[in-house]
Amino acid sequence: MVFSSLIFIFVFLPLTIITYYIVPKNFRNFILLIASLVFYAWGEPIYIFIMIFSTVFDYTNGLLIHKFRERRRIARLVFINSMVVNLGILCFFKYYNFIIYNINSLMHVNIDTPNLPLPIGISFYTFQTMSYVIDLYIGKVSVQKKIISFGTYVTMFPQLVAGPIVKYGDIDKQLNKRKESLAMFGEGAELFIIGLAKKVLLANNIGLLWDNVKATPIGEISILSAWLGIIAFTFQIYFDFSGYSDMALGLGKMFGFNLIRNFNYPYISKSVTEFWHRWHISLGAWFREYLYIPLGGNKKGRLKQYRNLLLVWLLTGLWHGSNWNFIFWGLYFGVFVTIEKIFLLKWLKNKPMAGHIYTMLVVIIGWVLFEFEDITKCIAFIKVMFGFGQHLLFNNKALYYFHTNAILFIVLIICSTPITKYIVLNVRKKLKMVGSIAIPVSYMLLIFVVTAYLVNETYNPFLYFKF
Repeated sequence: MVFSSLIFIFVFLPLTIITYYIVPKNFRNFILLIASLVFYAWGEPIYIFIMIFSTVFDYTNGLLIHKFRERRRIARLVFINSMVVNLGILCFFKYYNFIIYNINSLMHVNIDTPNLPLPIGISFYTFQTMSYVIDLYIGKVSVQKKIISFGTYVTMFPQLVAGPIVKYGDIDKQLNKRKESLAMFGEGAELFIIGLAKKVLLANNIGLLWDNVKATPIGEISILSAWLGIIAFTFQIYFDFSGYSDMALGLGKMFGFNLIRNFNYPYISKSVTEFWHRWHISLGAWFREYLYIPLGGNKKGRLKQYRNLLLVWLLTGLWHGSNWNFIFWGLYFGVFVTIEKIFLLKWLKNKPMAGHIYTMLVVIIGWVLFEFEDITKCIAFIKVMFGFGQHLLFNNKALYYFHTNAILFIVLIICSTPITKYIVLNVRKKLKMVGSIAIPVSYMLLIFVVTAYLVNETYNPFLYFKF
């Protein structure tokens, strides 16, 4: 089940909201837990047991660490056991086939690999349970003794399958004491509708262009088609993922939770470093807190800082997928971030336009690496983009793509900046009564248009579900 499906919008969500608000407050976490398990089991009826195991396992580890707080050796063993098991499960499902494939290639052997699909959201909820155990072990958070509350944290359906990654310390107080309100519910509904519109009206529509370009034989792609296609994917992945994150934040508010923001207009960035402070913020924060800083961060000299950056980016690439293109993608950005730390940030400081053009060029090429699992095809596509080979500058197909998507590209550019946000705020502030009527009506209109699209739409993927 995905947020942009009719069954979620008009069946699952209304039933969950009604049940949640009619039961006494003491039972609301239980309702969220059951709803979240149903939500997950809808798409993963078998793998739900892995998520339940992770929940019970780390809940128990938390109790043991708390119990043996004064006996550090035992607490340390429990902590290490938790890390090994969590990472072991994640690595088995996500990287086992990749490892065996490379062993087979290097050693010229034929070890069989199980054809196991990747459990949806395993990268997200594994990092969440790990954050709880780590923070508890170092004394940063208190033990959670209520398994229902802990289960709600791990399985909460608004952010279960594609984030944001919520650290336990950011939500522990809200699990047991939160105040739902009509104003907060309304704010959440607005965020959900905005995210839904981003996903259905923008990401899905521009994604069709990229799918057409990607399906074209490399020898038939013109330079203009290549650039239009990868720019289309650049917008698709942003509005797909940020749309999902907006829906997650909105749903959280509807149930009384304030989840962390995951995107902050990354395509207005003036450096690659700034881009990654604005894109998938929760993942960057997780790696910074639980890997970069423990490794020494920038406190042990520049060489070790650069080493730490490259290691973090290598693992960031691996987190996204078990293929060499993700490893290269992570190192690619690691190199640019490191170069910026060495000297480039100072040079870009007073050159905002040059910084923005450079950043977007690096990001767009990075999305080629991200999207093509076959490195040979990736390199071939980049060559087309920069005019290597016997490729036309443009052809009739490229002109068709341009003319049929020109208005959509303009809308995408505007919506990837804070302009629309400022317009809504100014309408509310200046028009007052008119704005208070016009804005809710506009949201109702968005819901109507989105529903009309979904009734006949067959193309409705969520790109980050595979991670």
